[in-house]
Amino acid sequence: MTPLKCRFCSAPLSHVFADLGVSPLANSYLTADELNQVEPFYPLRVRVCDECFLVQAEDFGSPEHIFSDYAYFSSYSESWLEHARSYVENMVERFPLSRASQVVEVASNDGYLLQFFASKDIPVLGIEPASNVAEVAVRKGIPTRSTFFCEERARQLVAEGLQADLLIGNNVLAHVPSTTDFVKGLKRLLKPRGVITMEFPHLLRLMAESQFDTIYHEHFSYFSFLTVEMIFKQQELTIFDVEELPTHGGSLRIYACHSTDRSKEVGQAVQLLIQKEIAFGMHRPETYLSFAERIKETKRALLEFLIRAKKEGKSIVGYGAPAKGNTLLNYCGIRTDFVDYTVDRNPNKQGRFLPGTHIPIYHPDRIRETRPDFLLVLPWNLIGEIKEQMAYVSDWGGRFVVPIPEVAVF
Repeated sequence: MTPLKCRFCSAPLSHVFADLGVSPLANSYLTADELNQVEPFYPLRVRVCDECFLVQAEDFGSPEHIFSDYAYFSSYSESWLEHARSYVENMVERFPLSRASQVVEVASNDGYLLQFFASKDIPVLGIEPASNVAEVAVRKGIPTRSTFFCEERARQLVAEGLQADLLIGNNVLAHVPSTTDFVKGLKRLLKPRGVITMEFPHLLRLMAESQFDTIYHEHFSYFSFLTVEMIFKQQELTIFDVEELPTHGGSLRIYACHSTDRSKEVGQAVQLLIQKEIAFGMHRPETYLSFAERIKETKRALLEFLIRAKKEGKSIVGYGAPAKGNTLLNYCGIRTDFVDYTVDRNPNKQGRFLPGTHIPIYHPDRIRETRPDFLLVLPWNLIGEIKEQMAYVSDWGGRFVVPIPEVAVF
């Protein structure tokens, strides 16, 4: 058997960071007709490189298969829309963007973010691999190319005379199998004085808070700042600023420019975050190898709560049908013996079933009809928004359960 090698530095991958058994693709929601068909499960195992500390999943699904028809639409989360609107206001204020500028977003989804630039008459272009999602953006009036982004695609866009003053990628870096090729594409598409901003879940927060449910096949890599800086530096891109964000349980937003662009000084936040990661031990292999046991502890605590609740005759339903929820449920072996059903605001998921567990997905109105005792919140990172939307569950004494980083009942 050929030894696995790091996608970035080609060093042998000898250490397992997390082994979550076998799981279906996290966004492969099933129709009723598919329930009796063979459902493919793949090993969900993540390794860490001893040289560059890139945490990476073993490959079992091609990007074309995973993202050609996608069930995730960003616009169904009000808090995420507000996050996007606030970002646009900040970028327009911080950088000289105008009608003469060009904004490009990679993995632009349904135009949730670019619509706010377009409303200011700033030219935009979205690049979105999922054709069904790209079609929604186009119907909104957001110019969108349905294609995968890579260096060759960037080369083609430049040949058309297009380069970006602001190049955006939110929650896409983890989804690309070749990070090097992707970052090469970013560099090629960026104007000489342009700015790249990328947002992605912070590996430090994943580890510190046992956020193992953010591991699924659609995520090829998991990044610390130390590793991302190394990857960008290799392509002569300098990260000159970074922000720590609360989104997705804790994310980073990095700001990068060409290393030859002397107009942007590296800010203090960069060095402070490097020091924070070193203090956490993200430059030492042993830090990564202790994570597997914490995953098991989180699983045991959740199962203990669910078993106790069911023995007491309590009813439990889910809220949300996110990819991370499918990792959690499949790893813990939670099916309709614990969770009667789940609900989701996305109509593309309603009437379907969760992959692996076959838990049915309904419209949120189902909760008012059945009046459950507990709502297991699968997109736990949105607990504030969900508690506000579903405040009426307190009318019958219903309570919210958050499984990560530890079981909490509200």
